[in-house]
Amino acid sequence: MQLSNLIPSWIPGARRCRPLVTVLRLAGVIGGGNPLRNGALNLDGLNKSIERAFAPRGLNAVALAVNSPGGSPVQSALIARRIRQLADKKGVKVIAFAEDVAASGGYWLACAADEIFAAESSILGSVGVISAGFGFNDLLTRYGVERRVHTAGARKGMLDPFLAENSDDVERLKSIQADIHENFKGHVRARRGDRLNGGEDEIFNGDIFLGKQALALGLIDGIGDMQSVLRDRFGDKIRLHPIGQRRSLLRRKLGVDSHEFAGELIAAIEDWSHWKRFGL
Repeated sequence: MQLSNLIPSWIPGARRCRPLVTVLRLAGVIGGGNPLRNGALNLDGLNKSIERAFAPRGLNAVALAVNSPGGSPVQSALIARRIRQLADKKGVKVIAFAEDVAASGGYWLACAADEIFAAESSILGSVGVISAGFGFNDLLTRYGVERRVHTAGARKGMLDPFLAENSDDVERLKSIQADIHENFKGHVRARRGDRLNGGEDEIFNGDIFLGKQALALGLIDGIGDMQSVLRDRFGDKIRLHPIGQRRSLLRRKLGVDSHEFAGELIAAIEDWSHWKRFGL
């Protein structure tokens, strides 16, 4: 029996004896910093929340509630690195809990934890790199629109959607994607180590897995939700302290919803496309 269960809550200092776990929510598409965008995950917007998650004295663990289809590999790496920096500095264990999706960059974030748990129907993995777009060159020709682009540098106009696709540009893009993919794989190997059970062509081919499949492959450590796992580990007297992400200063000053802006509408469509890749 834990000592905290023997001390009445009305005794001064009793609250401090109860196990404390802060909960950092990482929900949304991972992307750059747009001060009007609602819900995008990036280090600039999350850094203060991450610091608050590791700030309390007597902290037993930090829980990550991850629900993200991915996005920017750079922001994924920056957020995960900051979490690990503070976890190592403070000597605090980090436990991630995948909700609907922890895929692509979302799984990159989950791997910042020492342990990962998921629901049976959670979607995980997607350890790969994708680039998608449209080609409008035939559309311009049909309507007699002349495209004028002037560059200094042979590759400055690479992958222009209004020009016919160039095989050299595609090869260059695939080379960049391969390098990013290696960085992603290296992060997963470093964080999961000998817990990985499947072959690399199975784990790192960009495929997605449900909870039990991910567990069999060693991508996660168990099936379970945050409340159940943490209560089993720290007892019924555990204190879960949520760490909220603050709205940007500009959004607070304007006092308006970001969806009123055309830029936010475009961002919302982009976010929707990320979620739809996983049927959500």
